[in-house]
Amino acid sequence: MKKYFIAIVILLVFFSSCKPGLSPERLYGRWNYTRIEKPASPSDSVTRFDIAEQKPAIVFNKDNTLQIYWGGKLLSHGKFTINSLDIKYKEDLGDGKTRDFPFSVTELTDKKIIFETLGEDGSKVTAVRE
Repeated sequence: MKKYFIAIVILLVFFSSCKPGLSPERLYGRWNYTRIEKPASPSDSVTRFDIAEQKPAIVFNKDNTLQIYWGGKLLSHGKFTINSLDIKYKEDLGDGKTRDFPFSVTELTDKKIIFETLGEDGSKVTAVRE
């Protein structure tokens, strides 16, 4: 009886810790930035005033394209794929050139996403779904 109880507790802990996985369908839509932090250099973090003025956003489209806007203008575009909790973004630089730009998603709900760009100049972005 004790073995069954322990097995049930382990299964409950396992299933309660499972989060819905990252999928393109969970990302589709426009996400407006509410916070941009630079963990390696907090003084370079973007102020709330700049965010309100520039209205940065990231848009995930159903054809797995991604667009990033800043100041009402298209800043970056390309294709994205999902790998576990990472978004693999292949930015289109024009003239057939591309750049791989990975994002790591640390939180995702129906209304909020937090992702980090990787590398020395990385940033942590909080955005809400429009």
